Amino acid sequence: MKVRVLGAGAGGGFPQWNCNCYQCSRLRRGELRASYRTQSSITVSSDGYNWLLFNASPDIRSQLEAFTAIQPRHGVRDSGIKAIVLIDSQIDHTTGLLMLRESTVPLEVYCSDMVRQDLTSGFPLFNMLEHYCTVNHHSVPLDGGAFEIPGIADLRLYSHALKSKAPPYSPHRHDAHPGDNIGVTIEQISSGRRLYYAPGLGEIEPHVFQTMNDADCLLIDGTFWQHDEMSKAGICEKLALEMGHLPQSGHGGMIETLKAFENNRKILIHINNTNPILNEDSSERKQLNAERIEVAYDGMEIEL
Repeated sequence: MKVRVLGAGAGGGFPQWNCNCYQCSRLRRGELRASYRTQSSITVSSDGYNWLLFNASPDIRSQLEAFTAIQPRHGVRDSGIKAIVLIDSQIDHTTGLLMLRESTVPLEVYCSDMVRQDLTSGFPLFNMLEHYCTVNHHSVPLDGGAFEIPGIADLRLYSHALKSKAPPYSPHRHDAHPGDNIGVTIEQISSGRRLYYAPGLGEIEPHVFQTMNDADCLLIDGTFWQHDEMSKAGICEKLALEMGHLPQSGHGGMIETLKAFENNRKILIHINNTNPILNEDSSERKQLNAERIEVAYDGMEIEL
């Protein structure tokens, strides 16, 4: 199984266009040993030709141009993208669908019914795309059930609901529903190797813990280092858990949680511009290194 990290940043990327925080400002001035990051998305393939895209970020065009294996190979119009899986309906995970509107075939989109509801109401991307390439929606299981995708050989997916909030524009923003956010296991059928992908993870429920334990590689939420990170950065008073993200530090945080998975490869993705782990010389980054926890970056390739 081949995995390409197209974008490793949280919403806004790194540096964020209007942010003058300690990290963004230092990166722009060349004073920080860190890498630029676009907004979170990955793509997975078993053969290196037919790719399954997970999330479509606003940066999708530049991400695809940076990845030769997914670019057109046959005819005047073509793409290595055979289908798209949406983890949630957040702006930073779905806006890129509009950049794919020139597709000569309908977009095959796999997502929960809750995500479909958001994308036909509060943020009606699916409705807009009906005037272009159109969208074929396929519902995904919320109970860990398996499904396969035509055109994506040798891969089987399992999806389950995660506790999270719907986006601000969702009709049920203040009334959480199963399917607002999902975690997905991608299994290569021939080898049995498994990747668990959950860029938005606010709570390690029992079914999530078991799924993580069964995976060979965890590519999971790395948004915030600490619970009150946004407040300490002088940006807003929102707390990590209120936004549906388990911080890395502190009691019950991601670092402590990941200690249980000694035999799994552990990689953090969806990293906010305020998170000190972006600084490769930071004490926080050194702590992750000591725990054998990796930090995803744009262009990172994983082979299982």
